[in-house]
Amino acid sequence: MTVLLYVFLAFLNGAVIGTSRALNGRLSSAIGPFKASLWNHVVGFVFLTVALVVLGQWEWGASVPWAAYLGGFFGALFVAVNSYVFPRLGAMQAALLVISGQMIAAVLTDWQAGGESPTGLRCLGVAVVLLGIYLSQTRGRKEDQK
Repeated sequence: MTVLLYVFLAFLNGAVIGTSRALNGRLSSAIGPFKASLWNHVVGFVFLTVALVVLGQWEWGASVPWAAYLGGFFGALFVAVNSYVFPRLGAMQAALLVISGQMIAAVLTDWQAGGESPTGLRCLGVAVVLLGIYLSQTRGRKEDQK
């Protein structure tokens, strides 16, 4: 696969995540964030189980460190918290804050895994996104006051 295909898939995944957040936000407003997160994961579990069975990739007993399964805990927590904050902050604000947190964590993870300090360009990228959040927040308040 070419890098361009990976870029397209990542971009498409971002659009799907945005849609998922909106749907989970609506569900959260109706039944609460933890119930919304539960239903999100139940439906996802059923979908992935069927997909793995159909693709013939269902297997038991994979040898992985126990800590690797914490990703499921963090994923569930992410959906629950996102379902809670999305209707309260709005789509743009919630998305920008989540993306900022992901960018900072990604830079730190790459630093820890690769052993090299983050480049100035990466730090600048994070700073630009954080500045965008700040500007969208202050600009929105100024427009609300008019």
